[in-house]
Amino acid sequence: MAASAPATAVLDTSADDFVLPFAVEGLDVRGRIVRLGPAIDTILSRHDYPDAVSTLLAEAATLAILLGSSLKIDGRFILQAQTDGPVRLLVVDYTLPGAVRACATYDAARVEAFGADKAPVGALLGAGTLAMTIDQGRNVSRYQGVVPLEGGSLEEAAHTYFRQSEQIPTAVRLGAAHAYTSDGGADRRFRWRAGGIIVQHLPESGLARRPDLAPGDAPEGTELPEFPEFDEADEWSEARLILETVEDHELIDPSISSGNLLYRLYHERGVRVFDPTELIERCRCSQARITEMLNGFSAEEQADMVEDGAITVTCEFCSKTYVVDPADLTEAGR
Repeated sequence: MAASAPATAVLDTSADDFVLPFAVEGLDVRGRIVRLGPAIDTILSRHDYPDAVSTLLAEAATLAILLGSSLKIDGRFILQAQTDGPVRLLVVDYTLPGAVRACATYDAARVEAFGADKAPVGALLGAGTLAMTIDQGRNVSRYQGVVPLEGGSLEEAAHTYFRQSEQIPTAVRLGAAHAYTSDGGADRRFRWRAGGIIVQHLPESGLARRPDLAPGDAPEGTELPEFPEFDEADEWSEARLILETVEDHELIDPSISSGNLLYRLYHERGVRVFDPTELIERCRCSQARITEMLNGFSAEEQADMVEDGAITVTCEFCSKTYVVDPADLTEAGR
């Protein structure tokens, strides 16, 4: 890990497109802040999503980076929300250390019926699942964690995941908005911004863990007591309650640097920051990848895709269109 520095050392750091690790040693807490500007604006500007859908996707991208950036691997962290709500699918593909792409699928009529911008997040998502996948390549098995979505927010789903699967006390705050920004020049317009912060109590803190399954050796028919929740450590209670004071605008306002925000929250307990990682918008699609994907179909399926002598494929993530000559394809299995 990079050498630590006081939070004031990053007060002048650009407010956009990076993830910043930090530690609050006085509370036995580690965390990360994500700030997204041009990267998320580029992703969302390629699509004509309603603002409510764009807000959800921006929050999903922020959450994926908050979670994926903790991994010390070469590979990808993929967050996917699949629901029965108006927003049927959210996909964020985060390639470590810092490349992100994202897209959404939604029912335009149902989103509009909720009043577009005024639609509550839980109503837009509905019920379904939030899957988080770690992909280290073809020669390594994927790891996937899945938690239910029950009409709540992405923050709530993340809390459920850490409580049930990782059993690490965790708190997350997410924010996104379509805000009017000015760089002092002629290029002034509404731009998308997003931000988030995660804090976690360290496992080595000795915090008691609650078993998540009943013992398997109890006689059939035995009425088992419910497991009590573990007692929350005072240090963690303080860290969590402080985080809950963060307002949405503090996560996305370019005039509030991550260093200033951390100083406001945790300076009394000795917050330290580490080297930030730059984030960029970058899609993984290419002519070669599209051709490889089409080669996975049978000759009959390939023939059904041909229109005007070619197969045209548009990437769902970046909206780039690829034209493939059927003569350049091979049949699946050959």
